[in-house]
Amino acid sequence: MILHGEVDLDDGAEFFHLATDSDADVLELIPVTRNRPDPATFIGSGKVQELAEKVREVAADLVLFDRSLSPVQERNLERALQCRVIDRVGLILDIFARRARTHEGKLQVELAQLTRLRTRLIRGWTHLERQRGGIGLRGPGETQLETDRRLIGDRIQSLRHKLVKVAAHRATQRRARQRAPLPTVALVGYTNAGKSTLFNALTERSNYAANRLFATLDPAIGRLQVAGQDAVLLADTVGFMRDLPTDLIAAFRATLEEVNQAQLLLHVVDGSAVDRDTQMAAVESVLKEIAADSLPVLVVFNKVDMTGEASGGLYDASGTLIAVNVSARSGAGLDALLQAILERVGRSILRVELLLSPEEGALRACLHRLASVIDEDFDEEGKTRMVFDIDDLAWRRLRAQMRDNGCQAQDPTSTIPEIIKEGDWYAVE
Repeated sequence: MILHGEVDLDDGAEFFHLATDSDADVLELIPVTRNRPDPATFIGSGKVQELAEKVREVAADLVLFDRSLSPVQERNLERALQCRVIDRVGLILDIFARRARTHEGKLQVELAQLTRLRTRLIRGWTHLERQRGGIGLRGPGETQLETDRRLIGDRIQSLRHKLVKVAAHRATQRRARQRAPLPTVALVGYTNAGKSTLFNALTERSNYAANRLFATLDPAIGRLQVAGQDAVLLADTVGFMRDLPTDLIAAFRATLEEVNQAQLLLHVVDGSAVDRDTQMAAVESVLKEIAADSLPVLVVFNKVDMTGEASGGLYDASGTLIAVNVSARSGAGLDALLQAILERVGRSILRVELLLSPEEGALRACLHRLASVIDEDFDEEGKTRMVFDIDDLAWRRLRAQMRDNGCQAQDPTSTIPEIIKEGDWYAVE
């Protein structure tokens, strides 16, 4: 196995981990510097000849490039090197195929792979250029290449149809969560920045997390305990990377909808990475591509246990919180992060005036338990007028349940009271 590419030392380390995560036996890393790629071979004829000699010397059966190659470049390189050639996009797709566990994840990866394969059919199959013959097939006929492209096209359409159903199912789940309703905070960041570890630390769950690239592909939703209440839904998402394949982003668009629907994004950054600014720029680029770049973002520098930096909030000259230093593994700085989430999500108190019928005694008791009752009086018909202050999340949850009106009779929210006045919001002091 030879790794080949136009890389510096930092990029070479990432490329090395991409290769080893695909179970490649790495023999050598060869950096190449060019002003612009060669249209035919990417690296030029002289470098191709040098590389071919190295392939024969070490008996390599695969060459990996840390850049995206065109179908023509892949074909020419394979002919010259007499071995398989895979570029960065193909390598990332291979890792995703290995990591996909759920039905949705497998559909998404297969769609991205077939979309890419459709333009590369001729690369290694000379028989695809021959026309089919035989009884009933004489004449122009249909080339094997055209047949395979048509079959792949049919499969792509089938996968897209299935993913539309997946997206509809996910939208139904999202609407159910919104009826709760709890604000959603989504974890985004470069792959292997520690998002899943942070997700487990905040939600007290034990989802799979590992020190490897793209360890988690499938999104996870958990309740985050804030100020002693289930006040926030936390969403863990797939990690990003520079030069992430466009087809892959398109295939995972249904999954990434969790990001678009969030009230706050936690941009988790590996604080120990030497190229963390480059990684942050790559994440911001993907967020822009999925139209999530306008959402509020809180930067979270993870792994301070490896950098030796102090945990807690980072403030600018005006005293505004701009980031939080944490260690998801040790738990350092998580309290400051929870407080920052609480402030950014913007929980508030709402003053409500309500008129309850005599049959709504259970709801009255529920409001006494959840709200701070300011005033309460009764009229001659037994109706109760209540004025109370209530947390906005608790009130929206009650309103949604009253609107659905699908609860059991003993549930305090099984009736719909008359709302006389729903006042303005004001922040919790």
